Amino acid sequence: METVELTATKVKCGGCAAAIRSGLEALPAVAEVEVDVASGRVTVRGEGLDPARLAARLAELGYPVAA
Repeated sequence: METVELTATKVKCGGCAAAIRSGLEALPAVAEVEVDVASGRVTVRGEGLDPARLAARLAELGYPVAA
């Protein structure tokens, strides 16, 4: 299983974390998502993960990846 770590912006609460989890878990390659609200760190585990696609999905959800 692969792991990709991204840092998302605008993550402020548990509701944000839940939205990120459900939004990313809807992608076929994603098996598990963990979100640290304090740091904005998003850890994604799965097979055949595309970091650019994950970052694009975070942006679509309203949580763009920090530069």
